[in-house]
Amino acid sequence: MPDPGRDQDPTAALQKVLATLSYLLTRSRAHERQATRAGVTAARSDLWLLMALEDSGGVSRVGDLAATLMVEPPHVTRQIGQLESQDLVERTPDSLDRRARKVAITPHGRAILQRLQQSSQAGLREALDGFDDADIATTVAVLNHLVAWARHKHAEEDRPRGRGA
Repeated sequence: MPDPGRDQDPTAALQKVLATLSYLLTRSRAHERQATRAGVTAARSDLWLLMALEDSGGVSRVGDLAATLMVEPPHVTRQIGQLESQDLVERTPDSLDRRARKVAITPHGRAILQRLQQSSQAGLREALDGFDDADIATTVAVLNHLVAWARHKHAEEDRPRGRGA
């Protein structure tokens, strides 16, 4: 892996750090170890869906979840079926549209997500030992800005183009 701190240009250095961090955090074995410490057997994609549900207040429509996760709705529908069989989510009627269904995180799903988040936060606290809250808050603000930019960019790129566009 390249050394993310070598580059003098701050933007290039940030790009390298983010690429390295992304690689390290998204490795399957890293997730498996963290999940084992938390006593969780759910896959990474399952946990992302549960987090998206939790962030939306615990209930969401499939299309909204797909947009949040930046995937196609059929992918989310299949995943919901798998999560439903594990009692992590349940389908509920949509009060505004009788044809539609919403997805709700179950108490069991919420407990699984909470255990994994507690384990993850404990690891972060250990990794960030020595940094003050202001530095961490600044880092969170910068990363949230990058997430918002990436979501906007993704939505822009996926927007259907009209004729001649």
